[in-house]
Amino acid sequence: MTTNENTQKVVVITGASSGIGEATARLLAQKGLRVVLGARRTDRLEAISSEIREKGGVAEYHALDVTNLDEMQAFVEFAENKFGRLDVVVNNAGLMPLAKLEALKIDEWNRMIDVNIRGVLHGIAAALPIFKQQQSGQFVNISSIGGHIVYPTAAVYCATKFAVWAISEGLRQESTDIRVTIISPGVTQSELASTTTDAEAAQWLEEFRGAVIPPDAIARAIAFAIEQPEDVDVNEIIVRPVGQLS
Repeated sequence: MTTNENTQKVVVITGASSGIGEATARLLAQKGLRVVLGARRTDRLEAISSEIREKGGVAEYHALDVTNLDEMQAFVEFAENKFGRLDVVVNNAGLMPLAKLEALKIDEWNRMIDVNIRGVLHGIAAALPIFKQQQSGQFVNISSIGGHIVYPTAAVYCATKFAVWAISEGLRQESTDIRVTIISPGVTQSELASTTTDAEAAQWLEEFRGAVIPPDAIARAIAFAIEQPEDVDVNEIIVRPVGQLS
């Protein structure tokens, strides 16, 4: 970060126990920002936060299920009470169990809707009043390349990520004093692939994930959006492996 103002920012990150969320917490803390990690696996959050602090960073953590609005509000309040301010919300938590619609994985559909859509809405609902009151703030919402194109076996997942794009763009248009950034990763190393229970979809996914980028690549894109001057709003970044055609 290039300015003192940026390095004092307080950033809350959902889904921070692994993958993109973990990589983002580590990178932003390394750059001098104060990070608050949220996820259900508090043992992982504790370990990551401890490692960040050992390297000189500032990190706190709080148990969080993004599908629960009360927990999301408590998470945001924890960060604000701890540091006296809130600057950025990274809505990163997500699920990706893939299957053709005819497989009727209805429980998985509902879970994706709850985490991928409601989780983002809950993050917005918890922080937007704070941002409006202080007339500043930034949402970084993690969509996907699946928020731009639909793949077989991924109809519901892509629908949730299209929704993240639409919600974010709507929020941007409604806001004159709040920055809104959509990050759309391509194939990235994460635990998302492990949530697929359908054998046919798992085989397709293994082939699709022939080339992957590390979560650090997405973390760098997030950092870039956050570190811009306050009058600059980076609206969307797509980050894909070289050679990923779609």
